[in-house]
Amino acid sequence: MITHEEALEIILKNGCLNEKETVSLLDCNTRILAEDIFSDMNMPPFNKSAVDGYACKNEDLPGPLRILEVISAGNMPQYDVVTGTCSKIMTGAPVPNGADTVVMVEDTEEKDNTVVFKKDKTRSNICLAGEDITKGQKVLHKGTLIRPWHVGTMATVGVTNVPVFRKVKIGIITTGDEILEPGQTLVEGKIRNSSAYQLMSACNALPTIPTYYGIVKDKLEDTVQTLIQTINENDIVLLTGGVSMGDFDFVPQAILNAGMKILFDSVAMQPGRPLTYATDGKKHCFGLPGNPVSSMIQFELSVKPLIYKLMGHPFFPTEIPLMMREEVTRRKTERKSFYPVSLNSDHTVSIVNYHGSAHINAFTNAYGIIAMNQGVDTIKKGETVYVRPL
Repeated sequence: MITHEEALEIILKNGCLNEKETVSLLDCNTRILAEDIFSDMNMPPFNKSAVDGYACKNEDLPGPLRILEVISAGNMPQYDVVTGTCSKIMTGAPVPNGADTVVMVEDTEEKDNTVVFKKDKTRSNICLAGEDITKGQKVLHKGTLIRPWHVGTMATVGVTNVPVFRKVKIGIITTGDEILEPGQTLVEGKIRNSSAYQLMSACNALPTIPTYYGIVKDKLEDTVQTLIQTINENDIVLLTGGVSMGDFDFVPQAILNAGMKILFDSVAMQPGRPLTYATDGKKHCFGLPGNPVSSMIQFELSVKPLIYKLMGHPFFPTEIPLMMREEVTRRKTERKSFYPVSLNSDHTVSIVNYHGSAHINAFTNAYGIIAMNQGVDTIKKGETVYVRPL
């Protein structure tokens, strides 16, 4: 049994970059940028007014100044500003030659085509050409997880076709004779399939293409056959159940029979100890625990970082430092334990009522998860913990 940190290092070491493709600017949000983006222009492209007002020479203030023209946004000035003159100007319009200041309209008084500045001093209120972006500047780096503000930047510099890494294809398989689909009538001894549906949902929130391959019965031959197909059609395969030490836990053997090499099969964490990871150098296979909390925790902590690694993004999860409202203790400290927590109105956190790895609905009230490291048996009241939002 290895630590989660060791497991994650092994997983990420075996991840390699995916192929590139091009998508439209409107379709690139949440994708991973596959090339650096450079600007084809200065931004602003000219000295522009930051306010509605009057463009003038600062040394001429307070005036009176004769108004030469009105400059609206999108139109070039027709006259240079010379001593004793000014131009009325709108926000975003090009500043005329000769002007070094734009006085705000609310700080002036206009009468008979002249204007007087009514205050003692003013800022320049001019945005200089190239002060935000210069032509040829790298504005976005390869590996960026694209968000709306990145889209706006690319639109600014004229990018319409965006180079991104191909979405990761993920195949999801549920194993177990006891599993029924949510729409089936529940009979004695059976449980409904929650793990596959929450994994599909989690994948849909990421730049992935998930495919559900259904429930495979606890037979080695059936598991191998479905697994081979799923490996051939996807980059990552997620199997839930069948990875422990029971008589019908065939997943590890099925993974081997499908041509994959198992790199580890047990992790010192709770929930999620029976995690199997295998690869053939190109494809990746995870045997996740059958309990829905365990499979979801392992997806968040072990699978998601690999998904982003395959697309060239350095994934660093958000962790928020908050204080515990109550003390938390445990008896066994051999494994790193993860607990769901709720956020209180005083910005402290509390452990959600949680009965173990099958108690999936406990997480419906959780703000995030916290960890208690190996060898630690207590988190004290008022102690700072690092919360990973869900």
